[in-house]
Amino acid sequence: MGVQESYPIDVEAIRADFPILDRQVGGDVETPGQGPDDDTPLCYLDNAATSQTPEQVVETIGDYYRGYNANVHRGIHQLSQEASVAYEEAHDTVADFVGADGRKELIFTKNTTESENLVAYAWGLAELGPEDSVVLSEMEHHASLVTWQQIAKRTGAEVRYVRVDDEGYLDMDHAADLIDDSTAMVSVVHVSNTLGTVTPVAELADVAHDHGALIFVDGAQSAPTRPVDVKAMDADFFAFSGHKMCGPTGIGALYGKRDLLESMQPYLYGGDMIRRVTYEDATWEDLPWKFEAGTPSIAQGIAFAAAVDYLEDVGMEAVQAHEELLAEYAHDRLSEFDDVEIYGPPGDDRGGLVSFNVDGVHAHDLSSIVNDHGVAIRAGDHCTQPLHDKLGIAASARASFYIYNTREEIDRLIEAVDEARELFG
Repeated sequence: MGVQESYPIDVEAIRADFPILDRQVGGDVETPGQGPDDDTPLCYLDNAATSQTPEQVVETIGDYYRGYNANVHRGIHQLSQEASVAYEEAHDTVADFVGADGRKELIFTKNTTESENLVAYAWGLAELGPEDSVVLSEMEHHASLVTWQQIAKRTGAEVRYVRVDDEGYLDMDHAADLIDDSTAMVSVVHVSNTLGTVTPVAELADVAHDHGALIFVDGAQSAPTRPVDVKAMDADFFAFSGHKMCGPTGIGALYGKRDLLESMQPYLYGGDMIRRVTYEDATWEDLPWKFEAGTPSIAQGIAFAAAVDYLEDVGMEAVQAHEELLAEYAHDRLSEFDDVEIYGPPGDDRGGLVSFNVDGVHAHDLSSIVNDHGVAIRAGDHCTQPLHDKLGIAASARASFYIYNTREEIDRLIEAVDEARELFG
């Protein structure tokens, strides 16, 4: 069966764009790929943490530094003008990707975490008080949970948590009970980075808006893996990161409805976000620059747009179909073992990752054994410690998939897991 017949996308052609996938691993980490022990083909299944970056995006970064490296919005000279145009157009490209109305609704940040903090500090400190509540889910990433928890401590607001049921789904009846007229913000993960649960964010947005609350959607795991339309889900804020979607590290984005962003005060001050300064006061630039203080991540922002172009060439519907195919396959293969516990919804109803444990094997030991087979997975609490406490476990192993992964790589994972079972059995 050919690649096109067995997968929704041309995986072989895509893999050719990622030279790192040809790496041999197993040797000294201080001399990567150089020693005689580097003899095991890499199988990269840690994409929920960071995806790999195609040559097209790497070249975009190189083109910037080789051809028009200059600060933006600071110079009349040609290089600065070229950099400014590319950086501004990058905002437009990324805004279009999630259905925003242009660059005035799309702020570049370092990552999803900074986007969460931007809203929490710029909106939350000004708007929340002891009479207000913030509603989260029990499966929130620390970037959301800790941020709103600490803002609530400062403002006196109450934090409430929507239950996750035994199958890993959000309890929507409980959500309807918790979200009431005291609720000012609902902040929820779109796709859980631990359970793979896909949250019905549009339904939650309706509930939130019925009570006059806003909704913040953490799209760190959804924007890379499925079509996103912030207008269709009616999100007030939506955050995502470049490094999880074929882009570089150090760049992310925050979508916000324009009226909200215009009403908020800046989170950081200095540099490009300033329009006019006196010794007594200052005024701010228009959106989005109002929230992009200092010299921004110029090369990363331009490369972020190149990553978006790459994914759109693949087609986000096809990306989602490939992710779901691999997640179901991995879920089915792991389910063959009676001593493996899998967390989250069924295999045919989840995002592109599977978290699991093997009875009697700590997740860190499992990850080490799997690594000996050249398979990269994550082990730990995945920045969801309270969720792991709810599950009654200290840690879990997580395999997460992307556009360049194959069933054969999942089979390699299964062989390594089987070896760990026998070793600790």
